[in-house]
Amino acid sequence: MPIEGTASRVLHVDLESGASRVLLFEGRPHHLGGSGLAAALYDAYGLPESPAFDPRQPLIFAIGPLSGFFPLMSKVVCGFRSPYTGEWAESHAGGRLALSLRFAGYDALMITGRARTLSCLVVGSRRLEIHDVHYLRGQDVFTSGKYLRRYGKESSGHRSTVRIGPAGERGVTFACANVDSFRHFGRLGAGAVMGGKNLKALVVTGDSGIELPEGRDYPKLYKEVYQSVTGTDMMQKYHDLGTAENLLVLNELKALPWRNLQATTDPAIDGISGERFAEQLLLRQTACAGCPVGCIHIGLLRQQFARDHEFLYKQVSYDYEPIFAQGSMLGLTNASDVLALLDETEKLGLDCMSAGVALAWVAEAFEKGVVTEKETLGPVHFGNVATFVAALHHLANGTSEFWQALGKGVLYAADIYGGADFACVLGQEMAGYATGEVYFVSQALGFRHSHLDSGGYAYDQSAKDKDVDKAVRHLLDDEYKRLTINCMVACLFARKAYPPERLQEALASLGMRAEADALPESGRAMQALRWSLKFRTGFRPENVRIPKRFTEVVTWKGPMDVDYMDAVRQAYTSELYRMVVDAAREA
Repeated sequence: MPIEGTASRVLHVDLESGASRVLLFEGRPHHLGGSGLAAALYDAYGLPESPAFDPRQPLIFAIGPLSGFFPLMSKVVCGFRSPYTGEWAESHAGGRLALSLRFAGYDALMITGRARTLSCLVVGSRRLEIHDVHYLRGQDVFTSGKYLRRYGKESSGHRSTVRIGPAGERGVTFACANVDSFRHFGRLGAGAVMGGKNLKALVVTGDSGIELPEGRDYPKLYKEVYQSVTGTDMMQKYHDLGTAENLLVLNELKALPWRNLQATTDPAIDGISGERFAEQLLLRQTACAGCPVGCIHIGLLRQQFARDHEFLYKQVSYDYEPIFAQGSMLGLTNASDVLALLDETEKLGLDCMSAGVALAWVAEAFEKGVVTEKETLGPVHFGNVATFVAALHHLANGTSEFWQALGKGVLYAADIYGGADFACVLGQEMAGYATGEVYFVSQALGFRHSHLDSGGYAYDQSAKDKDVDKAVRHLLDDEYKRLTINCMVACLFARKAYPPERLQEALASLGMRAEADALPESGRAMQALRWSLKFRTGFRPENVRIPKRFTEVVTWKGPMDVDYMDAVRQAYTSELYRMVVDAAREA
């Protein structure tokens, strides 16, 4: 199926009526794809005045114009109204979904409505089915995944399955959606949005094909890109130890959160370092479809399930962020314990970072007597994996008012029960970088409240001064560069392989000259559109809280400079408002 014209091909499915239609959504040179396409679709079809769980709100899965044509164009952008913040949000995931959508012939899938019963949506180039799967209610992600394999068997090579667990069904606001094996639309509640639509699963079958462009430009450029990522050491660190190598580095820097950010370094790091995982538990590396790097690290978890040496073996993926959130943040110093907790989190369909940080807050609140077993239904102690496994199930299943409140976020629960001062929340539960003032502001105010919005953590580590204007310029410019990548939608690890000029060259090689020429201006326009949507759906940066715990952090540079952090925050807030006002004026 060739890419023609300047329209994105969007499949719109309404779960309530079962109707579907293919939209030719004009303006690809302007919205590009991925993040830009998702934002443009919400701008056209979303309901900014209605809440996140309004069934009419669209849930959007978008790929980029280079997906399926070039290496590492392996991600999908999921756009939705976040039940966590109420605002326009994105989550990105790999797996096989990007290529399945491309081979099904769609640039995006937009889902509206609420199915009458718990359902599985199956889409392909010439098929659309909505199956009643009410009997999967309450089933975990693994059990559901085994059952769902019956759908789209004939296209198993290009088939992808997105599914939720009990947490998504129950509306935990940081429930994730699991993609195939080991990948996730995590953070900000994409899984809860699926649950709100009575959508247990989505199966995409890539049952068609794509036509490659004629001429020499495309194969020549493909070969150059492929050689740059496989024939050099550009991606070696991601394949070798992976991002888990950051544990030792950040612990040495005094920038690794331990025990709910009560410390930033600990001599017990060797028990959960990337090197320890690689030496003792690494089983294999694997990759998303269309990626030759193989950065997904799979650990082997061995668990005794009965007496007389009866053991079960499981494969559990790990990276830096999961190890931080369910390792150091919880005071766990044994790598197998971390894998065991990650395995439970995966089954329940919880975002591992938000869940880990939430449990860290519970452990400190329990330690301080802010909450007791009356609320938690059992002890929760730092360093005790068994208590955290029990707590995870309470959290996913909402077994008491306390756990239901925590399912709406740590600050929501802290405002009811106390302990807001030590809530490690920056827009959402923190990512694993206690690097300093600029990072804390960047996550608290950033578009996705994520370490992936901009390199604030890297800026903290490289800046030699405290220049507020320079810091804010870095945040905005780096976000723009990352957004350009996310409009394609490449893995962010491939940033060096795809500078703007190469992206333009790649678009031109596929015949998308208009998109190539407009890329710089369109990237800026999509940056402004995304922020405009976030503001229109309720975001007010001046209302975002940065809890006291973040002012108490001590890193390799010493204590936090609160005045500097406040100045960066105020300047960043002003620039965000300016961007949105300028965009409205130009429109």
